Amino acid sequence: MATETDTIVERGTGPEDWQAGVAGGIVGAAVMSALTVAMNPPTITAAIPALYGLSGGIAGITVHIAHGAVLGVAFAAILRFAPIPEDSAAAVVGTGLAWGVVTWIGLAALVMPVWLGAVGFPKAPPLPNFAIPSLVWHLVYGGVLGVVYAALR
Repeated sequence: MATETDTIVERGTGPEDWQAGVAGGIVGAAVMSALTVAMNPPTITAAIPALYGLSGGIAGITVHIAHGAVLGVAFAAILRFAPIPEDSAAAVVGTGLAWGVVTWIGLAALVMPVWLGAVGFPKAPPLPNFAIPSLVWHLVYGGVLGVVYAALR
């Protein structure tokens, strides 16, 4: 008597976690860049490109969007290993908002002033730089990142 076993293989058609993170990070950083340009253009046209010895708005936007993509991958890794239900869009967006706060504290408030001072940027912000507009921008980044990630996953 023969025994048959059926194997069901589930094949996803959507992007991988990291790809959703990249896409969400790019869209989030683009929206954040537009908001930053509207509220404080020198942040994008001078400070961000100066981190890499560059200047100008296109350089600043390009660098900022690249940062957003990399941080989007880190966000995807957090979601993969943290006890956050990925099937809950609200939980993913909430985690995105929290990620925006973390990036604001760690990168904008602490790392960026030190880095700009190290490269000799003449208008480096003070350390720490807990500027409220920057918090708003990073919350927008995290919120958009979360929304795009949830929609793609």
